[in-house]
Amino acid sequence: MDIAAGVNEQFANLSNYLVYSAMAVYTLAFLAHIAEWTFGSRSKVARSSAALPASPATSAPAVKVAKRGGGTAVLERPKVVTRGGDDRNIEDGKGAAGDDEQGELYGRIAISLTVLAFALHFGGVVFRGLSVDRAPWGNMYEFSVTLGLVAVGAYLVLLALGRSVRWIGLFLVTAVLLDLGLAVSVLYTSSDQLVPALHSYWLWIHVSCAIICGAIFHLGAVATILYLFRDRYEVALAAGRAGGRFSSVWARLPAAATLDKFAYRINAAVFPLWTFTIMAGSIWAESAWGRYWGWDPTETWSFITWVAYACYLHARATAGWKGRKAAYLALIGFACFLFNYYGVNVFIVGKHSYAGV
Repeated sequence: MDIAAGVNEQFANLSNYLVYSAMAVYTLAFLAHIAEWTFGSRSKVARSSAALPASPATSAPAVKVAKRGGGTAVLERPKVVTRGGDDRNIEDGKGAAGDDEQGELYGRIAISLTVLAFALHFGGVVFRGLSVDRAPWGNMYEFSVTLGLVAVGAYLVLLALGRSVRWIGLFLVTAVLLDLGLAVSVLYTSSDQLVPALHSYWLWIHVSCAIICGAIFHLGAVATILYLFRDRYEVALAAGRAGGRFSSVWARLPAAATLDKFAYRINAAVFPLWTFTIMAGSIWAESAWGRYWGWDPTETWSFITWVAYACYLHARATAGWKGRKAAYLALIGFACFLFNYYGVNVFIVGKHSYAGV
C-alpha cells in the first residue's frame, strides 16, 4: 500500500509539473502570436484587404416608371448596405500575418509551440488520472484542465484538416492560459478518490461529453465575439468612417459572414451532444439518487443553457434574427454554461457540488 501510495504521489507531482510546463509553453505561443499580429499590421495589403466592394445593388439597372401621357421617368436604384452576413460578399482578411514574411514565420512558430504545449498538457491530464486510478475529471480543477486540453485539441484538429482557423490561435491560447491559471491558483485540489455518487461508468460518459461540449462552445463563443467586432468594423467602412481602434486587427480577420457561419456550425454541431449530455446525466441521476430529474441547481442551469442555445439555433434559421441578434443569444448561452460551471459549483450547494474548493 505504501509503495502504491508513493507511486500515485509521484504521478500527481509529475502531472502538476507537466501542467505548469504546458502553461509556460502556452505563454511562449501567446507571445509568438502577438509578434505575428504585430508584424502583420505593417502590411499595407493587410490593412486594405477588407475594404468593402461596391454593393451588387449599385450596379443594377435603373428603375423605369411609366408616366401618364406617355414617356417614362428614370429613377436611380437606391444604394443598399446589407447587414445580413452572406449578402455582403466581402472577402476574408489576409490573416494575422498579413503579407509580412516575418509575421508568417512567427505564426508558424506559435502553432509549433501550441502543439508542444498540447502534448505537455495531455501528459498532465493522463498522469493526473493515473495518480488516482480513475477518469481525471472528478472535481473542478480536473474538469478545467481537461476542458482547456480539448479546446486546444479541437483547434489543432481543424488546422490539421486544412481549415483556415489560425486567426483564432491568439484568442484561444489567451483563454486557455486564463483557464489554467484559475485552475492551478483557485480551483486546485490534491489527487483524491471520488465521492461515492461518482463511482460509476457514467462518469466516463456524462462528464466527458460535458467537457467536449464546453470546449466546443468555447470555440464558438470566441468566434462569435470576433464576429461582433468585425461586423462593427465592416459597418463603419460601409458608412465611410475609419475602422476605429484596432482596425488593423479587425481588417485581417475573416469577413463577418465567415465568422458568423463558423460560430453557427460549431454550435450546431455540438448541440446534439449537449442534449445527450443532459439525458445521460438524468440516467445517471436515477442510478445514483433514485430520480431522473430533481431540479438540482446544476440540472436547472444545464437545461437553461440548452434552451438558450436552442433559441440561438432557431433564431439563426429565422431571417429576422440572423447576424448580431443571434450572436447575442449565442453569448447568452455560453454565459449560462459558465455560470452553471463556476457559479453553481462554487456558490450554490447542490448534489453536483464537487468543486473541492
